[in-house]
Amino acid sequence: MKKSKLVAATAMVSITGLAGSALAALPANAATHSSPRSLATVLTSDGNKFDKNGKDFDVVTEAVLAVLAAKPDSAVKVLADPSVKLTAFIPTDKAFLKLASDLTGKKVTSEKKAFTTVAGLGIDTVETVLLYHVVAGSKINAKAALKANGATLTTAQGGTFTVKVSKRPSIQLRDNDPNSRNPRVVLALTDINKGKQNQQIAHGIDRVLRPVDL
Repeated sequence: MKKSKLVAATAMVSITGLAGSALAALPANAATHSSPRSLATVLTSDGNKFDKNGKDFDVVTEAVLAVLAAKPDSAVKVLADPSVKLTAFIPTDKAFLKLASDLTGKKVTSEKKAFTTVAGLGIDTVETVLLYHVVAGSKINAKAALKANGATLTTAQGGTFTVKVSKRPSIQLRDNDPNSRNPRVVLALTDINKGKQNQQIAHGIDRVLRPVDL
C-alpha cells in the first residue's frame, strides 16, 4: 500500500454530518461515576504516552488530539460530549503498527513512529479514517454485537461496514477494502466506558478499518 494512494483515495470520501467521531479509551472500565462520562475523558485519563503496550490506545489518542488541535470544530469533538450516544471501534496500538508497516513497507515497532507515519497522511485523511470507526446514535455493547451477525453499520464518516459473527465467538468487521484482512473485535477489550449513565461505549479492534478499497 502506498501512502499517496491512501491520501488520494480517502480524499474522495466525504465527511458527513456532525454526528460522530472517533475512537477512545483505556482497556480498563474504571470505577463507575454518578454522572455521564465521555470517551474523551477515558481516552486521556492515562496521560496517553507512547509505550510498549500494544493493547492500549496511545496512537489513536494522539491522532484524535492532533485532529482537534488542527481543526477545533471537527466532528471528532463529539467524543468530548457525554450526552451524545455513540459506539466507537478503536484500533489498538498494535493495529496501528500493522498499518504503519503496510504504509512504509518496513516493519514498524515504535508507537511514536506509527503515529508519525499516520499523521504524515494529512489531517483531513486522519480525520476521515477516525470518523469511519464511529457509529453515532447507537450504544452497542458486546452482548448486542454478538447478536448482530450480518448487520450493516453506518459510520460518522458516511461509509458503512458489516458485522460478521462466528461461533468461537468472534466478531469481524468487514470494511470497504476487500484486499486487506478485516479487523476483529478484541473480546478482552470490549464495553470500554460501560455503565447505564454513560452514552458512549467503545470496543478495541486488532486492525484499522479502511473506508475505501486500497
